Formats: sequence, structure tokens, C-alpha cells
Amino acid sequence: METATSPATVLWLAFAVAFAFGAIGQKTHFCTMGAVSDIVAMGDWNRMRMWLLAIGVAVLGASTLHGAGLVDLGKSIYRGSHFTWLSYLVGGACFGVGMVLASGCGSKTLIRIGGGNLKSVVVFIVMGLVAVMTLRGVFGVWRVTVLEKASFTLAGGQDLPNLLGAFGLAPGPALAVAALAVGGGLTAFALGKREFRSFDNLLGGFGVGLAVVAAWYVSGHIGYLPEDPETLQEAFIATNSGRLESLSFVAPQAYTLELLMMWSDTSRKLSFGIATVLGVIAGALTSALATRSFRWEGFADAADTARHLVGGALMGFGGVVALGCTIGQGISGFSTLALGSMMTFAAIVAGAAATLKYQYWRLLRQG
Repeated sequence: METATSPATVLWLAFAVAFAFGAIGQKTHFCTMGAVSDIVAMGDWNRMRMWLLAIGVAVLGASTLHGAGLVDLGKSIYRGSHFTWLSYLVGGACFGVGMVLASGCGSKTLIRIGGGNLKSVVVFIVMGLVAVMTLRGVFGVWRVTVLEKASFTLAGGQDLPNLLGAFGLAPGPALAVAALAVGGGLTAFALGKREFRSFDNLLGGFGVGLAVVAAWYVSGHIGYLPEDPETLQEAFIATNSGRLESLSFVAPQAYTLELLMMWSDTSRKLSFGIATVLGVIAGALTSALATRSFRWEGFADAADTARHLVGGALMGFGGVVALGCTIGQGISGFSTLALGSMMTFAAIVAGAAATLKYQYWRLLRQG
């Protein structure tokens, strides 16, 4: 296929963006589970502010790309007109519970693999297998016939700019108002606390947010093909969904496992998502070696193993059902100003907080 941009170029750029994401995440200890844990255990909002800063930067950056006509966020999976509210709530809650049990979310699992954590290798395998089962296997039937049936349709899409348009605002001003209110508000809140503004916190927030924006640009602009010569339809080069994508780390782990298991099947190809999975691990490994923080780590006992197995399974299921993880929905989806992403974000935080509080209650009771 002759295109202005080759698939190899898109894949290498996706790898580079994810490499930076992994290195930044490992260096700054960017962790969405840790953000919730710090609040529940100590009332410390610094890591949550880092996450919210990343969301704010991603919203402002993605909206700028969309407003400038460089990408069309309406062609992502997040702004669809079908609002599958039960999937967002159930999937998000399951993912939130799972990331606590597994000691981190999908992206943190990859970062910890790069840092030498063998427990995360097991979580990666379990999460990927259950994600495949939820995409096309036994759990997929229940996902489609039960969870996704609970939905309603929003004409034009579920994003905030579209909803503001219902009140008479033109698309341009509606996008600007929504982006400044949400993205600007979150950024201002995150930066409002002086003690938060350390180098690592700013690097984590701005770095992760800009990585999501860069991924949108790679997939939605550099990798955009107005007319595929084979199908005569528009295409987004090397994406599994056939639509523009940004960083997300549940379904791509499933695709990575599928590729490794079916390598001899020539129909299986490297994709944007797989390249980001490999990039995060490589970036985290490089950072861990450079900072001499690489450490082999295994399971403490059978109970620790069980927790991580259950956590990985819940994240694999929840991440597919909710259309994303703490990065996929919590930042990439949120950056499109989609209501479903915001609902999923809230469900993930609620599920994680409830699990952490239960764990602390058990510890106090045992003590």
C-alpha cells in the first residue's frame, strides 16, 4: 500500500511516545492507584494532582488539535452517540478494584515490568488473557447482550461541546468553553498548591498529558489516510480499532499477547497499541537502569499471588467493558471531553477507594 506515511513510521512514532511515557512514569512514580491510596491513607493529594494535571493538559492539547483541524476526536471510540452507562460504571468499578489488588493499573503494570517486577509479568499475562475473553470470548457475550444493552443515544455524540451546542453555541466556541472550563480548571487546581510544584510532579503531570496529546497527533494526523487505495475509505494506519487512538493499556496488552501467540499467522501485524505497550516497557527499563532503581521482585506468598491474579483478571474485564483504563479512559478518553470517560474515571476512583478502605479496615481489625 502506497501512502504518504508508512505504517512503520506510525509504529516507530507510537513507540517513541510510549517510551517517553514509560520513562517519565518510572522516574516520577506516576501511579493512579497510588494517587487514590495517598488520599485514602494520608489525605495527601499530590499524586492525584499529578493525575489531574495530566488530564487538564491532555484536554487542552487535544482540544487545540481538534480545533485546528489536525485531528477529529469525533472519530475516536470515546465520543460515540451510544452512552453505555452501565458498562462505564461496572467496567470502571471492576478496574478500580482490580488495580488495587494488582498493585497498579495497566500502565503501571508495564512500568513495573520495566523496573524488574515479576509479579507484574503475571498480571500482564492474566490481564491480557481476560481482556481477549472479554473482547471476543465467553465474557464478550455477556458484555454485549447485558451490559451494552443498558444505553441511550445522544444525537451528535456524548461530548461536552456537542451538548453545549444544544444550547445554541457554535462548534468552535462550544469546544473552547468546554476545554477551558474542564482542562483549564483541572490544570489550575493541580498547580494551585505550592507544595505540589516540585520538578517530578510537574514532569509527571505535563509529561503524561503531552504524551497523550502526541499520541493523538501520531494516530489521527500523521497516520490518517483520507482514502485507502484498497478500500477507498478513510483509514487510520496500523490501529486495531480502525479509528484514531491514543494511549490505552488493556486491549493493547491483549493484542500483544495474541501477536506473540500467533506470530506465524501472517495476518497478525504490529499495531499502534502493541507499539505503545512495548514502548512503555522499554522506556521504564531504560529509566530504571539509568537511575539504578532496577530491582527483581516476586510474590511474597500465596495470598499475594491470589490478589494479583484476581486484580489482573478484574482489570482485563473492566478495561474492555469500560472502553479503557486509568489512562485510556481516565486521560485519553477524558481529553475528548466525553461524558462516558468522565463517568468511567469516577467509577474507577470509587472502586479503588472502596477497596483500599476495606483493606485498611481489615488490617485494623486484625491488629
